Amino acid sequence: MKSVWFAGLFAIAALPASWAQSSAEAEAAKAAADAAKEAGAVVTPSGLVYRSLKDGTGATPKATDKVKVHYRGTLPNGKEFDSSHKRGEPADFRLDRTVPCWTEGMQLMKIGGKAKLTCPPSLAYGARGAGGVIPPHSTLYFEVELLGIGGR
Repeated sequence: MKSVWFAGLFAIAALPASWAQSSAEAEAAKAAADAAKEAGAVVTPSGLVYRSLKDGTGATPKATDKVKVHYRGTLPNGKEFDSSHKRGEPADFRLDRTVPCWTEGMQLMKIGGKAKLTCPPSLAYGARGAGGVIPPHSTLYFEVELLGIGGR
């Protein structure tokens, strides 16, 4: 009888984690659905929601390009987790060394453009989250301005 009781205890102890994951996934789905309803929003086959805030006129980066950007990243609750503006300088990095949402979304932009990227967890940090700042299964919002591409 003791083994049944212990097995039941472990099953009950596991429930809150599965409920939390389901809740986070439901919140992520709602965030993406809400973003997709915004005027001008485009949902890509991967689930990225892209909305141009200002069309650029320059070149478009490739996944292997180094880009210069200004950006602000927030969670669905509005909490800012990163901002190049707050650091006082644009960020430079290769697109293929970022989360898949950025790699895909930035390739839809031209130099001088600004966009809002709504990144589902599968295109961001997924189940692992990031650095204690981004919780697991989080949808991320980025406002991004493409300033340059690898010297172009």
